[in-house]
Amino acid sequence: MTNSTTIARDSGLPHRLAMVLGSGGVRSVAALGIADVLAGEGLRPDLLVGCSSGAIFAATIAMGLSNKDSLALATRLWSADLTQQKRWQAYVQLIAPKLFGFDAGFSLRDARSIGHRIREAFGARLLQELPTPLRVVTTEAATGDCVVLTRGRISEALRASVALPFIFPSVEIDGRRLSDGVLSNPLPVCVAKDASVVLALGFEGLMPRRIDRPSRLVAQISTSMINNLQRAHLLAAQAAGQRVLNMELELDRRIGLWETAAMPRIFEAGRKAALHHLPEIRRLLGDGCSNQQAA
Repeated sequence: MTNSTTIARDSGLPHRLAMVLGSGGVRSVAALGIADVLAGEGLRPDLLVGCSSGAIFAATIAMGLSNKDSLALATRLWSADLTQQKRWQAYVQLIAPKLFGFDAGFSLRDARSIGHRIREAFGARLLQELPTPLRVVTTEAATGDCVVLTRGRISEALRASVALPFIFPSVEIDGRRLSDGVLSNPLPVCVAKDASVVLALGFEGLMPRRIDRPSRLVAQISTSMINNLQRAHLLAAQAAGQRVLNMELELDRRIGLWETAAMPRIFEAGRKAALHHLPEIRRLLGDGCSNQQAA
């Protein structure tokens, strides 16, 4: 059976305003608040790029749903119970890998629940049929290369983009094993290099408050690497001349990756950030149009 999702690096189409949503767990729901303000000002993005959790929220915007429906869908999709379906076989695979068949498809959690939830939300919809173009960023597990999905089933692309190694298994698409996009490009602004203006919403990972077990030491190391990778990609895009406005939120406390109860608060934080940056967004769009006319 042939997988319906195809892989493309870049569609090459010109765009005026892009939103790029990086990894960040539940905090990525701020994108819905930002999109709400933009729509009220007649500034709808004509390109969306998503990585990891950002890909899920970008997909809800790309579908053209109302803010109420988008928030309801996001709440159903991003809930802590998705990470609680343990694979008990995983523990014996860790203890005796040769005896119990440890391989590249290993995961600590059962991916059937998250797969079912995503398929239920998006059905058989295709990326290329969305009202607003969506590019989903993933990582080829075998090489570490960044792979951008622009065609095929939305559900398959999203499953791949959130397949964090060790937690969820990689997803095979067109003969490649694809994993979480955070491994190669946690804030993929360069994927929107054909847009005049890019609004970037990314979040640095939260460092463990204390190191009192092996898992937290691993989290400290991996979070440091991902945070530095995100900063490097953002600086490289700006150095290359991309018009990137980094949308920063004002949050009054630390919010966990799966803290869905905080979604309404984060949504409002996104609205406030968009309202604060509206003059700068309009200026950048005006400058971008002037430069294109001059060229």
